[in-house]
Amino acid sequence: MKIEIRGVENLSFRERQVVVLKEMGESTERIAKKLNLSVSSVATLYNRAKTKGYEVVIVLPGTALGLAGADDVDEGDG
Repeated sequence: MKIEIRGVENLSFRERQVVVLKEMGESTERIAKKLNLSVSSVATLYNRAKTKGYEVVIVLPGTALGLAGADDVDEGDG
């Protein structure tokens, strides 16, 4: 599985850090500890980032959906 964050260019460095960690499933408390910030600062950064409109896109290979060989489909066969 691959996660792509679109609109990240609109975020500050700290907002990017918080967003990436949040989207990876980290708790606000754990992020605060990792980045040496207060819990309220992490929450503020995350909320500010959400208002700037970033978007998370998850890219799954066909096999992750139970579609064996989906990545090998030849669209020319008809």
